[in-house]
Amino acid sequence: MELALILAIIAIIIASRGVKVVPQQHAWVVERLGKYDRTLAPGLSFIVPFVDRVAYKHMQKEVPLDIASQVCITRDNTQLTVDGILYFQVTDPMRASYGSSNYLLAISQLAQTTLRSVIGKLELDKTFEERDYINHSVVSALDEAAMTWGVKVLRYEIKDLTPPAEILHAMQRQITAEREKRAVIATSEGARQQQINIAEGERQAFIARSEGERQAAINTAQGEAAAIEAVANATAHALEVVAAAIGKPGGTEAVQLKVAQQALDAYANLAKASTTLVVPGDMSQAAGLIASAMAVLKKSQ
Repeated sequence: MELALILAIIAIIIASRGVKVVPQQHAWVVERLGKYDRTLAPGLSFIVPFVDRVAYKHMQKEVPLDIASQVCITRDNTQLTVDGILYFQVTDPMRASYGSSNYLLAISQLAQTTLRSVIGKLELDKTFEERDYINHSVVSALDEAAMTWGVKVLRYEIKDLTPPAEILHAMQRQITAEREKRAVIATSEGARQQQINIAEGERQAFIARSEGERQAAINTAQGEAAAIEAVANATAHALEVVAAAIGKPGGTEAVQLKVAQQALDAYANLAKASTTLVVPGDMSQAAGLIASAMAVLKKSQ
């Protein structure tokens, strides 16, 4: 009875050692008698107890690896403290197990050396502008080397670039000076544009005034011409009416009477307007003037 119980316990232990459940996104490397045998995929698997063993366990998720900060020297001999973060994924569990004794350390050290090399090719100002170039260069160099380690380098991101304090102060002064320069230029450009706008406005106003004066002169001249034409037409019409009246019976006598009346009225008004009265020496001259006017009228008929 005791022997059966011992054998049952041994069987349970052997069975438990031979049954393996691999989690999702994991890969287990199995060795048989110290030699690589196979890689267990996620799910239920069986191995031979005491002959096979799980030598390595790898997670195949994307893993972030913090790269320690280091001092890099730029092309213009300026020191920069740079740190970043690397993202990788185990793609070949067998190579990850046997390609390197410590692929995490290998990736980290290679990332640091590659970063120093890339920073050394750039000037200080370019390092702040070319982050994408730096990240891409590091990933390209690491991915090529990490293939032998069964690792795929997905991306690298610089977390911080820190120059020395004196360089930071100099950069701040440069930025301040540049902003002041832009402000002065903007102010001068604004003043220049203001003067241009004022001059343009004055020119447009002068043109508008001259056009208005010109149009006013044209309108005045046209009005005067129209008035003169109207007066001339009225005078011509009056003369035509008078001429037509003279040609009627009794018209000549009416004209003589009208002329004589106007002559007498003229002498009367002259006497009212001045204390000095000038009269013809011979009143018969007035009658002669009337006769001369009537003679002209008869000739015109």
